[in-house]
Amino acid sequence: MANILVVDDEMGIRELLSEILSDEGHVVQTAENAQQARKARAAGTPDLVLLDIWMPDTDGVTLLKEWQRDGYLTMPVIMMSGHATIDTAVEATRIGAINFLEKPIALQKLLQAVRQGLTRSQEKTKLTAAIPRVATSIQPAPDTRSNTQPATNTPAPPPVPNNAPPAINTSLLAFDLPLREARDMFERIYFEYHLAQEGGSMTRVAEKTGLERTHLYRKLKQLGVEPVKASRKHS
Repeated sequence: MANILVVDDEMGIRELLSEILSDEGHVVQTAENAQQARKARAAGTPDLVLLDIWMPDTDGVTLLKEWQRDGYLTMPVIMMSGHATIDTAVEATRIGAINFLEKPIALQKLLQAVRQGLTRSQEKTKLTAAIPRVATSIQPAPDTRSNTQPATNTPAPPPVPNNAPPAINTSLLAFDLPLREARDMFERIYFEYHLAQEGGSMTRVAEKTGLERTHLYRKLKQLGVEPVKASRKHS
């Protein structure tokens, strides 16, 4: 069960989507314009938003830009429209929307898009919780320059070479996921970590990971990793 916000100026669309999603076990909140959507978002972060593009007061793309600018775009957003062009859909995706549904929306496409959006939201939540734990699980190499022995009788650990890779807690990964999803989750954690370590420098991350910059940009976009946001989050 998820909390879903449906934003559409057409009452019939709001009622239809609300009925379908409620039948799927979700809690649905509706808004008929951007002003109501702002209030709903300020009251709490929904798990997913279905956002119409063409609305009378503020269009959906403008609202999406506003949320992105103000740091409110922390949930997956699926855009909807019966008149939008391909350019509009591409722009919305570039800003941060995860999908685009063309009206009239087929039932199966709606449910599939919602499932994918909620899955992505859950993965992002796991990733956000995992990254700080990954950082704290990295143990520095012991200082072999000192001859001082520990005060206890516990034997000292063997020295670790300075070039040894950091020990990462593999329990952070969900091994019960399908291989593709588990691999994507690992790669998100991997690139988020290196972006944080290198202060968001794509050049240094490319060198460290052994990828060309073009390939690295394409990979981050595919995984949904935002380089600038990742570096700020850990700065």
